[in-house]
Amino acid sequence: MNRHRIIPIFIPHVGCPHDCIFCNQAKITGQLREDYNKITGKFVEETIDAYLETIDRDQTTVEVSFFGGTFTAIELRKQQELLEAAHQAKLCGKVDKIRLSTRPDYIDLATMKHLSRYTVDVVELGIQSMDEEVLLASNRAYPKKSVKLASELVKKFGMSLGHQLMLGLPSDSKEKDLKSLEEVLLLKPDMMRIYPALVLKDTEMAELYKEGLYVPYTLEEAVETAALMMKRCREENVLVIRAGLQTTEEINEGGEILAGPFHPAFRELCESYLLMKRILEKPEESLEITIGERDLSKLYAGKKKYFREVQEKKKVKVTIVPDKVEDIIEIRPLGKGCSTCI
Repeated sequence: MNRHRIIPIFIPHVGCPHDCIFCNQAKITGQLREDYNKITGKFVEETIDAYLETIDRDQTTVEVSFFGGTFTAIELRKQQELLEAAHQAKLCGKVDKIRLSTRPDYIDLATMKHLSRYTVDVVELGIQSMDEEVLLASNRAYPKKSVKLASELVKKFGMSLGHQLMLGLPSDSKEKDLKSLEEVLLLKPDMMRIYPALVLKDTEMAELYKEGLYVPYTLEEAVETAALMMKRCREENVLVIRAGLQTTEEINEGGEILAGPFHPAFRELCESYLLMKRILEKPEESLEITIGERDLSKLYAGKKKYFREVQEKKKVKVTIVPDKVEDIIEIRPLGKGCSTCI
């Protein structure tokens, strides 16, 4: 199997008893709270079957994923109904894995035994920050120890562990974001999602923004911080499965975003920033960059925003290799035979 497809099931905000300062779950999922009752076991079955019509099952790892509200906080009967549908699809070979997301303070031993009965494979914890001041300011005042306990339980039950961090929250800073990352890396997650905080309409953070009491990161600040976090994750062999919120009708320019560092290709900007830094570290003034066609976005993201910074400081010749499959970029002194892979 060489491809991976997610079948998303969005659970409306009714599952979470908290109102985080940044959250308007109805806007994120594109659904209203009353839609909760429409998410049934039958709906899960039908959604899986609809997606499978467009998937080459023999060549694809298929994962049904419960996103949106805090899954382990919804009523137990609803959890059982949805998980049973996913479990049956897994037993008959329609899907390979089951994934869900929840808060770290809604994971305990009983919950993990429950999830294990339905053969859940991946649990993502919405941590957002490990800084207590940031958590308090964001209405997420759970003790930091709950993150450690939840992470240990997920791994103890043999499930893959995902962590989600959000940078630029109220009372946040680049230093706090990087420190939060270092703390969660000690817990050995298998995967990471990194989101910049956005100001959505109809949230408490929107009110603070309007009153001048909250200033979101600029796009440049968010890209630099997220890029450094991605670099550290790679150094620790932690897979970054997403950087930046997925673009939807609501999460888009002209949608529900009031302010904040939104960009439809946020991850590409991060990759471009990291590549720019690596190029500028080279001592030579004249460089030749050989790059595969599939990797061009890492060089030219954001209308060549970071590549222009390189051009201002170095003489650069770019050679594009068509249809190059390998994820390799070569940089060498212009006119020299030796090369360094970055």
